[in-house]
Amino acid sequence: MNTIRLSSVLLLASAASCAWAQPQVDLTQRLSPQQLQALGLTPTQLQMLDRMLSEPQAATATSPHDTDVPTAGSVAAGPAPAPMSIGLEASAVKSRVHGEVPGWAPGTVFSLENGQQWKVLKGRMSLRKPLASPQIAVVPGIAGRWFLQVDADLPKARVYRIR
Repeated sequence: MNTIRLSSVLLLASAASCAWAQPQVDLTQRLSPQQLQALGLTPTQLQMLDRMLSEPQAATATSPHDTDVPTAGSVAAGPAPAPMSIGLEASAVKSRVHGEVPGWAPGTVFSLENGQQWKVLKGRMSLRKPLASPQIAVVPGIAGRWFLQVDADLPKARVYRIR
């Protein structure tokens, strides 16, 4: 199966934002479930990308001095939203693994107590002694990548969520 890199998705978002005269349709309605899975984006990231595609005015600012300053008679809406950066908005997932962890290799599936399942994409490690239900952290990286950390002294495995 071909995988689509996030840079391709961003290029698609950039090209689609040029055609803002046409009504926008959510990516979840335009793409099949298989295509969405191939993107490897979390539901939060898909929502962010949909928002980016539906708000072309943010990309067409005419001056760096254009700001949302309230005028007389208007009410400020509150603090400005934080800038969006796909892949950096999520926080780490901390949980415990069901069962023993003797190591990992591409294809290894980690089932967590919180119900999530993460599959190893890259990375290989054989532990001297299997760990029984270790506490782990799945930490976000750049561009939607996720890394599973069993111990701070061990290399992280690049993973993706399958459930």
